[in-house]
Amino acid sequence: MLAPVAGFGVTFSAMFRPTITEQYPFERVPTKPRFHGRHQLNRYADGLEKCIGCELCAWACPADAIYVEGASNSPEAQFSPGERYGRVYQINYLRCIFCGLCIEACPTRALTMTNEFELAGPTREGLIWEKQDLLAPMPVGALAAPHPMAPGATDTDYYRGEVTGTAEEQIDWVREFRPDDPTLPGAATATTAPAEQGRTR
Repeated sequence: MLAPVAGFGVTFSAMFRPTITEQYPFERVPTKPRFHGRHQLNRYADGLEKCIGCELCAWACPADAIYVEGASNSPEAQFSPGERYGRVYQINYLRCIFCGLCIEACPTRALTMTNEFELAGPTREGLIWEKQDLLAPMPVGALAAPHPMAPGATDTDYYRGEVTGTAEEQIDWVREFRPDDPTLPGAATATTAPAEQGRTR
């Protein structure tokens, strides 16, 4: 007899509480720091890509939403440290369930998830994001790939975070082979500025 009364008591007590409604999209509530949002392909401090085209993220994806084609680096086209890079990288957001298993599978922390969640679009084709859509913004003072690795550095040095910027040799290489690269002026300025400050002291 008392069980239904207790149940209705919970219902009636909730009826008179103030309603809390998020007024999205007029009021944006910040997401939690570990929120699973849009993916991002990261770069190293000198601009080389972290993705090595191993395809482990594609193998780990339970929804088969990731497609990767790896290719070999060469001295004329070095896109990432080491032997290989991700030549083709696609994420189909019509299939992605944002589980984060691809992030756990990535051995170089090339793939992470941002807090961005607004991914709607007018076409189905627009929800298949290509590599250029997923790449992170260029770090300050970095050069767009391809360009050589830092002088004397190995892929292990990159993975350990020991390469912290762009070297003069990398700038000279890009200046010779891609003089019109839009990232060249920023990289040259960032590299020469500390030396100029040292001379003025």
